[in-house]
Amino acid sequence: MDLKLENKTALVTGSTLGVGFATAKKLCDEGAYVYINGRNEQNVQEAIKKIKSYNKNAKVEGIVADLSSKEGCDKLIKQLSKVDILINNLGIFEPKEFTSLEEEDWLSMFNTNVMSGVRLSQSYLPSMLKQNWGRIIFISSESAYQIPKEMIHYGMSKTAQLSIARGIAELTAGTNVTSNSIIIGPTKSEGVTTFLNDYAKQMNFTFEQMQEDFFKNIRPTSLLKRFTEVDEVSNMIVYTASPISSATNGAVLRADAGVVQSAI
Repeated sequence: MDLKLENKTALVTGSTLGVGFATAKKLCDEGAYVYINGRNEQNVQEAIKKIKSYNKNAKVEGIVADLSSKEGCDKLIKQLSKVDILINNLGIFEPKEFTSLEEEDWLSMFNTNVMSGVRLSQSYLPSMLKQNWGRIIFISSESAYQIPKEMIHYGMSKTAQLSIARGIAELTAGTNVTSNSIIIGPTKSEGVTTFLNDYAKQMNFTFEQMQEDFFKNIRPTSLLKRFTEVDEVSNMIVYTASPISSATNGAVLRADAGVVQSAI
């Protein structure tokens, strides 16, 4: 299927690894101009090199900026003043007992997961509206609905993204600009895999045993009963970023493997 993304300009935040990288790679495959983002020059360049190893004709560049701060967002915006597609993928997570959370933990989670997307959306939305086409996508999580007791601050940030994406959508009425959020379930990204391998070692499990235990005891509502692959998630993201998703606006889309027990 032609997703009609040829020569569209896309920015994917937090895209040197995981879902962000898979999304950037797929956008390149569809002919878009893609900007990779990360905090480390080496990681950004390695991601670009890897994409070009898959697709020698990929139109991809990198911008090094820490988007957890206003200064970092301003730095990126100065280098890239306009985009057609903004994918707010950057996110961090950290299991921590609620009573042990410090104010700095809450602020770090909020600034990284929420304010990075807010600042970039505020900057890029006006030009999207002016040209009467654009896509803003927030990558959220099933934790936005089912707040994990071990990561309440993370769940808070993911719920906030849903509200922001819907609010932005209200500003796009009558235009060809859309704003949506996508919730994903437990996904086999590099960061999650490292966390899970550490957990498996602590429990003296193999990865396969750990995966079975995880979906039996921690995420028992999963219908897939395994960790989602990053490509399975990026398929939904890239479709939503495309012109053919024009009737989808203000929506919370799901690539969560059925973890959330809700029909709507």
